[in-house]
Order: sequence, then C-alpha cells, then structure tokens
Amino acid sequence: MNGFESKVVMITGATKGLGRSLALAFAAQGAKLALCARGAAGLEAVKAEAESKGASSVLTAVADISSARDVERFVALTEAAFGRIDVLINNASTLGPSPMPLLLDYPEDDFAEVLRVNAIGTFLVTRRVIAGMLRRGSGSVINVTSEAGSVGYPGWGAYGISKFAVEGMTETWAAEVEGSGVRVNMVDPGEMDTEMHALAVPDCDYELADPDNLAGAFLYLASDEASGVNGRRFEAQQFGAAESIADAGTA
Repeated sequence: MNGFESKVVMITGATKGLGRSLALAFAAQGAKLALCARGAAGLEAVKAEAESKGASSVLTAVADISSARDVERFVALTEAAFGRIDVLINNASTLGPSPMPLLLDYPEDDFAEVLRVNAIGTFLVTRRVIAGMLRRGSGSVINVTSEAGSVGYPGWGAYGISKFAVEGMTETWAAEVEGSGVRVNMVDPGEMDTEMHALAVPDCDYELADPDNLAGAFLYLASDEASGVNGRRFEAQQFGAAESIADAGTA
C-alpha cells in the first residue's frame, strides 16, 4: 500500500479501540495525522506510538466533538499545521448508560447526550471539514457505523438509534457531494474486543475481532484507488488488516 505519505488523515476518538488502531495503521503508511479525543494523556500516548510506527507528523488536540467550538479549534489547528485535510474518519462515539436500558426506561438526558455526541458531533466535524474538501475538489469522509445502525436491536437504545442517524447522514452527504470529487462512505467494524463492547455486552461468551485487524476497509476508502466510491456501506471484517488496495476494492 502506498500514497499516504502526502495525505493528512484526521481521526476523532483516536485514543482507544478502533480509533487508536486506525491511527497506528495510517501511521505505518507514513500519513500525517490529526487526532482528537477528550483525554490529554491518551492522546500523548497514541502520538508517541504513531510516531514510532512511522507517521510523518502527528497533531493532537483535546476536543469534545459535540462542541462546535472544540470542533472549530481542532480543524483550524489542523489546517494551520498541514494546510488541508484529505481524509476524515468520524470514529468518536459514546455508548450511553451501562447496562443499556430499554427505551421505556431510558433517561431522556442520557438519550440526548448519546445523540449529541454520535450524531450531532459527526455532523459538526463533517460540516467543518468537508467545506475545505469541496473547495479543493477532493477528499474522503469515512463514518464508523454499527450493525445496530441498520437493525433495531432491543436494548441498544440511543446508541443504535444514533447509528441509524449516522447511516442516513452518510447517504445524504454522499448524495449532496456527488460529482464534486469528495466522497462520503461508512464502515461497520463489527463486534470488536474493546472497552465499549465490554460495557455493552458484559457477559460476552464468543470471539471478538481485534481492532488492529480491521484497518483494510479504511485504508482502501482513504486511498486514491477509491476515488469513484461514494455513498457505500462496507463491513470491515471482509477486508482484514491491510490487504492490497486492489484486492480490497473487489471485496
């Protein structure tokens, strides 16, 4: 895989689970990284790891993506440092109460908070970043979704509903930028061995995917080989860790 040395890749929620794994996968391809999360310590740790993996430059910022002010600061810092953003991966999300209550018992403040982070936050970051992509006539936005965003599972409450929103938002953005050179797609990583999954399914008794092995779909969609791919939904586990781009495109 090649061609990432000149790309600026922005990843939200980059200190844990899939976000961290993606940061390190793109670092290994020599990309310039812009990473955000809510915790400074975690950002410093993943920055050091990314630099050791080969990232050409790493910018980090403590940010809450549901805050328009934080989003503006993070994106402005990235544009000032690198001049542009080529790839945006909207990964940051929150699960909500654990154990997750049924909708009948779901506290309205918790429900609103999950939608605020997962849906509104994704909208805020995308809106701010995609404007620059449209001016340049190129760019890739990749939204992280979930099986719970396409099937209504009992007990997945606000999280599942927020991912339904992300899927609809992805399709709407994709339709609105069609033909512009910008593309918007989504990836379902499947069930992964992460802290969030442990909270969601505390008694899980089956094998889970390692997030370190799920970068292939993201690398493909971020690459120039996917320049004509827009408005599609991919399952990360069909791609693997880092297949060749040519093979990934046929998955």
